[in-house]
Amino acid sequence: MYEADSIVVGGGVVGLAIARALALAGREPIVVDSEKGIGMVTSSRNSEVIHAGLYYPEGSLKAALCVRGKALLYEFCAARGVPHRRCGKILVATSADQIGGLDPIVAAAAKAGVDDLRPLDRADLHRIEPALAGVAGLFSPSTGIVDSHALMLALQGEAEANGAQVVLASTVDAIEAGDGDVLVTLAGDEAPSLRTPLLINAAGLGAQALARTMGALAPDHIPALHYAKGVYFALSGRAPFSHLVYPLPEPGGLGVHLTLDMAGAARFGPDVEWIDTIDYDVDPARADRFYGAIRRYWPDLPDGALAPAYAGIRPKISAPGEPAADFCISRPRDHGVAGLINLFGIESPGLTSSLAIGEHVAAMVRQLG
Repeated sequence: MYEADSIVVGGGVVGLAIARALALAGREPIVVDSEKGIGMVTSSRNSEVIHAGLYYPEGSLKAALCVRGKALLYEFCAARGVPHRRCGKILVATSADQIGGLDPIVAAAAKAGVDDLRPLDRADLHRIEPALAGVAGLFSPSTGIVDSHALMLALQGEAEANGAQVVLASTVDAIEAGDGDVLVTLAGDEAPSLRTPLLINAAGLGAQALARTMGALAPDHIPALHYAKGVYFALSGRAPFSHLVYPLPEPGGLGVHLTLDMAGAARFGPDVEWIDTIDYDVDPARADRFYGAIRRYWPDLPDGALAPAYAGIRPKISAPGEPAADFCISRPRDHGVAGLINLFGIESPGLTSSLAIGEHVAAMVRQLG
């Protein structure tokens, strides 16, 4: 039996950001992850976009933590040499009947504290991105991109430099609530058990399964998990765009958008496919739908220019057809289990929000005493 100051289950960008925040606050967290490397699941299978905070309801955690996280992320990356670029994003309406859909985005962004959006007419779109087809749009100058793996390495390094440990290839088998502490059992005959007064469940796609191993946690405090798969296709050759390009949001996601990596290579995605089991295969036939979606805003996309890239799965806690759920971050006063903080439904904008989530959870921990 080993005593641990605190344990964070999940070595993705959110778990690492939480561990860093706890370490900077004087704790010595142990990060436990079942994979052989950090961030090998959701954190490495996304668009790597630094979101501005345009889409999320007033008063939601997503709105507050995205805007706060964006500022923290730009500051962190600049100070530590993490590759990133504030390249800006164009949100484009491709037909007259979509123009009205821009107004709610402007209103939501303003309520979240995003005050730098600029309206674009057809001439503006053509001037900024001549290859872009659209009738109106919005320009978000504070949207950007980041090298997510470099970000996670920087978070890990800073957490470890301040007393944290990252333990990989270690699966949590069971969690048992004790008298004011939590017993964590790792899988394997010779794996140690860890006792801790503070357990942070930041296991992403595995958060619900992990929570269900704790008998003291009532089932109604564990939201249902829904898998929303999204695939990406890479563009062969250079794209004629210097900004990210997004269509209007669609149910379950933000539409098939164009993003750029730090080398300027373009990829498109993700789409939305509700699935029952985890599957990261990319069906080349899905490109047919991508060509149609992309050509609404880039009509000159050449035939045969898209190649399967990768897929990711959003850990959604809202079912198909339901309004998008907010981040769910619950503490002992919410669910009644001492020493436990659960994070569920940390999908987009989780990467952008990661440092703010770490800050938020560290504040919760301080309140626990």
